[in-house]
Amino acid sequence: MSSLPWLNDSDFVFPDTESALQEPNGLLAAGGSLAPERLIEAYSKGIFPWYEEDQPILWWAPDPRMVLFPEELHINRSLARAMKKSTLELSSDRSFRDVMLACAGRRPYSSGTWITMDMIDAYCTLHKMGVAHSVEAWDDGKLVGGLYGLAIGEVFFGESMFSHQDNASKIAFASTVQKLGRLGYQLIDCQVSSEFLASFGAREVPRKDFITMLPQSADYGRNKAHWPLQ
Repeated sequence: MSSLPWLNDSDFVFPDTESALQEPNGLLAAGGSLAPERLIEAYSKGIFPWYEEDQPILWWAPDPRMVLFPEELHINRSLARAMKKSTLELSSDRSFRDVMLACAGRRPYSSGTWITMDMIDAYCTLHKMGVAHSVEAWDDGKLVGGLYGLAIGEVFFGESMFSHQDNASKIAFASTVQKLGRLGYQLIDCQVSSEFLASFGAREVPRKDFITMLPQSADYGRNKAHWPLQ
């Protein structure tokens, strides 16, 4: 940790992502703040914060990177049937903070969470700015699943999801990817590999390839105004 570049609160410049550590994979820098401008700059450069309550803010750019191209979305037969039969109501940007709180509490295998209250406050600020968004799944008026992330340019940077009912998060995720594809989004950033995401067609790409996709696609000045999703 002591050898990591340390960011101050006023300097929003990040180290080159190629300087990130190999172990732990992608750890790039520490310190700084969760100011909205810093977060937007970070995501636009392929960097995201991930840390626990008792740690300084840690910034990551793992190699490889898990991504999903909307045209490569895979929905298996069982999920397709579940989506067809589902009575869930899907919405977006209706309950952003509640989705984050639910994501923060969905870890039965761990006593902690990387979604700290400081992160919740920071991303709620981004939500008010029209950068961070949520998708909700409702069953008879009860929030049973959802996800949140950042929409910058033609990239959706997925952060976390939760499910309190079978298939709720899967249906919300698949529906979101379909809608983003129709709206012209080029890429969904899934950050790190997981079997869950791979089952939807997400795949790993080298970090250097991922970074080259971002300068034009992840341009905050070109942020698409399609939210809430319809």
